[in-house]
Amino acid sequence: MEKNQDEPLLPGKLLLEEKLNPTSEDDAMKNVPQFHRSHSLTDLDKTSRVDPDLRDSPHQIPGTDGKLIETKSLRYFTYRKLTYLWHPIDSKFITIENLESNVPLNFFHEIFHRGTGLIMEEWENRSIIFGKNLIEVKLKPIIVLLFKEVISPFYIFQIYSVLVWYTDEYIYYASVIALMSIMSITVNIFQTRRQETKLRSMVHTREMVDVRRFGKIQTVGSETLVPGDVLLIPPHGCILQCDALLMNGTVIVNESMLTGESVPVTKVALPENRDGSDHEPLSFKEHSKHILFCGTQVLQTRYYSGQAVSAIVIRTSYSTLKGQLVRSIMYPKPVDFRFTKDLLKFVGFLSCIAACGFIYTIVIMFSRGSDAKRVLLRSLDIITIVVPPALPAAMSIGILAAQMRLRRKQIFCISPSTINTCGAINTVCFDKTGTLTEDGLDFYCFRAVHHQGSDPERKPKFGNEMAEFQIDELPQEGELLKAIATCHSLTCIDNELCGDPLDLIPFKKTGWIMEEIQPEEKIEETARFDMLQRTVVRSPIAQFKDKSDIELAILRQFTFSSSLQRMAVVVHDIAEHSHAMHLYVKGAPEIIASLCNPETIPLDYFNIVNKYAQHGYRLIAVAVKDFEMSYAKAMKVKREIVETNLTMLGLVVMENRVKKQTLGVINQLNRAHIRTVMVTGDNLLTAMSVARECGIIRPNKRAFL
Repeated sequence: MEKNQDEPLLPGKLLLEEKLNPTSEDDAMKNVPQFHRSHSLTDLDKTSRVDPDLRDSPHQIPGTDGKLIETKSLRYFTYRKLTYLWHPIDSKFITIENLESNVPLNFFHEIFHRGTGLIMEEWENRSIIFGKNLIEVKLKPIIVLLFKEVISPFYIFQIYSVLVWYTDEYIYYASVIALMSIMSITVNIFQTRRQETKLRSMVHTREMVDVRRFGKIQTVGSETLVPGDVLLIPPHGCILQCDALLMNGTVIVNESMLTGESVPVTKVALPENRDGSDHEPLSFKEHSKHILFCGTQVLQTRYYSGQAVSAIVIRTSYSTLKGQLVRSIMYPKPVDFRFTKDLLKFVGFLSCIAACGFIYTIVIMFSRGSDAKRVLLRSLDIITIVVPPALPAAMSIGILAAQMRLRRKQIFCISPSTINTCGAINTVCFDKTGTLTEDGLDFYCFRAVHHQGSDPERKPKFGNEMAEFQIDELPQEGELLKAIATCHSLTCIDNELCGDPLDLIPFKKTGWIMEEIQPEEKIEETARFDMLQRTVVRSPIAQFKDKSDIELAILRQFTFSSSLQRMAVVVHDIAEHSHAMHLYVKGAPEIIASLCNPETIPLDYFNIVNKYAQHGYRLIAVAVKDFEMSYAKAMKVKREIVETNLTMLGLVVMENRVKKQTLGVINQLNRAHIRTVMVTGDNLLTAMSVARECGIIRPNKRAFL
């Protein structure tokens, strides 16, 4: 079946190429033109159609639960780059991205363990349904851009005004207005075409990829990918051309293209559970840590010996996260600003005055015996006073000047018409970290918790502030040091440590060495467990005086979750027996305290936390749990089971300084009576301290929590 993206659609008409017997499907098709007219869907890319090549042969479409559904024909239409397909079970049109919206997780494991990938029939069937995996931005013809610009009410009014003035022999002023209008239209068309061209060059990519298809590994063009394909991720990195679900191994990606965050993100494989929990449907929000998104850059992969990192394609083309971003640029939501309504009301009021003047002029001039031509010219001239004819040109020139100033500061505007709306802004919201404060963090100190033995009367207490690790003063054989050295999501890229500053800065303070063991390196730990490419951290020589150097293997990582406000790692000390495991957890002080055994928390814990927070410091609490479990179970155990009854180890205190220019910018906005708001997920007391320091909360104002 061939999908003609350029097939024209007549206004108010959605044509079917073949009529079927009267069914609910036909009733729905009759309603499509009505929907089209009532919602002004003027840019449908092609008509809804029945594929004539498939009318006599059964066809299969993916169901919402992963099962295939038989259908005799395919009916679809495309609106704003999304294809809507008639679903015979649900009896309604749904987007192709929602065809497999409720697919259970075990469905993906079945595809992956099958080992053959899609067979020929499956791939051909899915290619028909989902089309090519391309994100293309077509350039609108200049004549279309010109027509859309000229039919603006302001320009129509200008044409009217210029014609009246030329008829009245008001040549020079009319010529100036006409010239300004032509220049304004030309500039707007030029800007629009340049933005379309730049957008097309940014989003249109194509790469050769390796897939497991038809029972063998093939190298194919990325445009042939369909949902269900098993994609092999190269270890040297690549740019992802689809959304895919990671099935094995670990992948380090840069998602700055989508999120703006330059810190590498670790994606882990979708766990396979045998307790029935993997019957839950795939959720892009809940399972985002297992999903590789289109447009992101793969920096590094960690994989099983002899087995490449694999992912299953789940969305392609405009259904991907990148495709949705491009669609939001191509088809921005209409914004109905209050001042736009006020402007229309004002113009309407002036039009009423002009109508009164028009009638008054006709009556007076006819009563004085003026000829009809003169009366008509004077009456029409009255109307040209309602709206300043130079207004559109002046607005365009102002927008162009603003764009040039923004571009000099490396700020690009994809919707120039919204620049004028900035004059009505009365509130500005700032992110805290990296916007109001410096991008990086400065280490301040460690506060270790000293446990006083098994005597319940002797409560644990905080030690002194330590700017550097002093082994002699660390309790519990340096457990806090081990926790900071292992509980992180750092990775080595080109022999350089990369990761979140909250992980990187404390780790460097430990002085430990991190190595990512390659599969071909035969070390005892990897041989013992036959494990994934592992991260091993080693203590520096002679850091521990009473024992040999320590070597810890990070077996499993529970990545940071913003909803849980913590991360954790399962660690094994190579010097210990194989079932001895350590769970190190770090996160928000309040959350970690709730997971700890109350007997291990100092009495003044929350007082200490609040003290640092009130001075604007960022705090990370660290805890540990020792347990015994086989490697196989440790790799599958749920974090909720092991993250209980922890032992508090201490606090890591970080300083996030306010940028030098922040105070000046906030003061400038305050003087303009523009409200400033800080958005952050940090501790409330920390947020208040930073807000006061940068001027968002005035010195003479009181704040209430």
